Amino acid sequence: MEDIKQVAKAAKKRMKSNFWADCKRNIDENTTEAKNKGLNEFKVKTTLTDKVKNEIKGEKRDEFYLKVKELLDTEGEVSDAIGRLTEREVYDKLNYEEKQRYTLQLSAKYLAALNKYKQEKALEII
Repeated sequence: MEDIKQVAKAAKKRMKSNFWADCKRNIDENTTEAKNKGLNEFKVKTTLTDKVKNEIKGEKRDEFYLKVKELLDTEGEVSDAIGRLTEREVYDKLNYEEKQRYTLQLSAKYLAALNKYKQEKALEII
């Protein structure tokens, strides 16, 4: 029951603070800007809508993605990205097989974050 009350309070707060009007204005402005630049309006609208949905759900920003974004913004795509993103404290405690698994999982996460970064960069949302 407490969860429902918290959700209701959050919704009421959003309505009082013109959250929805701001979201609509932001989406409309970015969609118009994308149209003027010749970008895909639907992709921009979908991306921004997903960000709003995540904000409402209370999902935190992906810390790993933020690390990858910072790396790409400062130095671009580098050959040792996996090494730079490896958490040494965790990695040093693993045995050989676990290190291999950790590296493969980290690589998959990096590729997903890189694709997300490229999509956002193409839509000029970043």
